Amino acid sequence: MATTCQTVPDWTVIERGGYRFPPGLKRNLPFYLFSRFFRPGNPILLFEHLAKTYGRMAHYRLGTNHIVFVNEPEFIREILINQPQNFIKERTQYRMKILLGEGLITSDGEAHKRQRRIAAPAFHRQRIQAYGGMIVDRAAAMRDAWREGAELDASSEMMALSLQVVARTIFATDVTAEVQSINDEVNAIMRLYNFLIALPRAEAMLHLPIPGLMRFRRARRQLDKVVYRMIEERRRDATDRGDLLSMLLASRDEEADRSGMSDEQLRDEVITIFLAGYETVANALSWTWLLLAQNQEVEAKLHAEIDSVLKGRLPTLEDMPQLRYTEMVFAESMRLYPPAWAMGRQATRDVEIGPYKFPNGTYFFFSQYIIQRSAEHFPDPLRFDPERFTPENKVGRPRFAYFPFGGGSRQCIGESFAWMEGILVLATIAQQWRLKLVPGQRIEVQPKITLRPKYGIRMIAERRPDKKTN
Repeated sequence: MATTCQTVPDWTVIERGGYRFPPGLKRNLPFYLFSRFFRPGNPILLFEHLAKTYGRMAHYRLGTNHIVFVNEPEFIREILINQPQNFIKERTQYRMKILLGEGLITSDGEAHKRQRRIAAPAFHRQRIQAYGGMIVDRAAAMRDAWREGAELDASSEMMALSLQVVARTIFATDVTAEVQSINDEVNAIMRLYNFLIALPRAEAMLHLPIPGLMRFRRARRQLDKVVYRMIEERRRDATDRGDLLSMLLASRDEEADRSGMSDEQLRDEVITIFLAGYETVANALSWTWLLLAQNQEVEAKLHAEIDSVLKGRLPTLEDMPQLRYTEMVFAESMRLYPPAWAMGRQATRDVEIGPYKFPNGTYFFFSQYIIQRSAEHFPDPLRFDPERFTPENKVGRPRFAYFPFGGGSRQCIGESFAWMEGILVLATIAQQWRLKLVPGQRIEVQPKITLRPKYGIRMIAERRPDKKTN
């Protein structure tokens, strides 16, 4: 949905109790439970309604909590860049600590700064680039296994490919039984995501015999068993295998006491990187195949660039600067279907943003899915147009009109890896194949930790006409 006109002036100020709020929902959020725009399992519907009705900022309450939806790039900049010291991560992301512990996604303050310092060498550009050839090899093996006219689920295929890449880059292994076990338990926990977020004080109730919490405990127990065993084995054999786990084991906090990560910290980062590196790229690629199937002119331009640059050989890292249109296709796909579809912060003191003043404890949400579909920043916003990302078209666009990898000090540490994987996989597979949509299927977004296709994306593999003899 595009966010267009507003029915209330953008800068309306409502003074209450010494604070200045923007307009918004008049009643407490649960009152709207049976409205068209509020479904607890799909916050996107609420955010769309708020953006369309109130514009740049909207206020509502949930219980006694003040909540603000921010849909203005400069206000998002204010929170993430100008005043980060006044905010911490909000409750729903903290809730994921029961799975991710104190990993890079969930930790805050000095703990987050230390973890990021220690983890940074593992994500150094030269280290990441070493994985380029492996990504292409895995993508080529997948495409070579496809058969003309076969029906496949693009989401499942990209998840399988991404799992292979994550297994190799984190653990220097193929998809072993241990890696598959990690994947299975993480997926089991993700299926409980909405339940865990909605359950009041879930952290304090983990020991209770509630069916959902019992399933979570079993999955986390098995997950920890596998990951801790792998860490123990690696500590005994300190060989650098060229993977991220080796780097995390070897990394030290050079700015403090040169200490490394404890087993618990390693566990938290391994699971965090596994989830972030596996889910995000797989979903981004899945949505890209959907958009290419729906936009044949864009698909033809993509094929033309790949053929011109590669001339029939597999892509390499050195080709990436010439695969500019391929990169723009991936960028535009993440504009329409950003894997990280929303972010949140909570104020730790009274804060002023624009003409407004909010009390300590206020929650702020902003959604890449909503603002990246804004007609103000992207004319004809629902049209799939990679040309939006030419250098000249990016000039003058606000920084936080497009931020699929977040921003500020917490910007995704694996962003360069995600771009590399996305571009190389697209070039490798599109070199040989077109994926056509199976007609009549239901395509719907499922906003969990990442933006998944709720029912998958069923497609027919069709070898490109000029590749049929290959």
